[in-house]
Amino acid sequence: MRQRGFELVSQFTDKALLPKRETAHAAGYDLKVAERVELAPGEIKLVPTGVKAYMQEGEVLYLYDRSSNPRKKGLVLINSVGVIDGDYYGNPANEGHIFAQMHNITDETVVLEVGERIVQAVFAPFLLADGDEATGTRTGGFGSTGN
Repeated sequence: MRQRGFELVSQFTDKALLPKRETAHAAGYDLKVAERVELAPGEIKLVPTGVKAYMQEGEVLYLYDRSSNPRKKGLVLINSVGVIDGDYYGNPANEGHIFAQMHNITDETVVLEVGERIVQAVFAPFLLADGDEATGTRTGGFGSTGN
């Protein structure tokens, strides 16, 4: 039985985009840039990773900025931490395609090439509050909950 992991979304075929951990003790899986992206100075843009993630009930996938992004690339993950809910996987709007919402903090255009590591993803359990009775169903893709 599958527990948790990553798959390519249907429009991508390059298996090199599938995330992996770089060391035995790393918590995060490095997600890569799936399409060349240019960010103008000050621009915020969604960077496609080409992957989706599946997980067990009671789990979430957190996206964290790579510590080298601000210094080496002049980029920051604008929402600080991305939250990928389990029901994002396979949603009809975008298949569960994970995007990194990046902000260019420099005064120069930043170019991201296919295959560059952009964010790290960490699977984690989450807890529910007493009396939680959420019954809603996801109907959209990126940024669709709570509209």
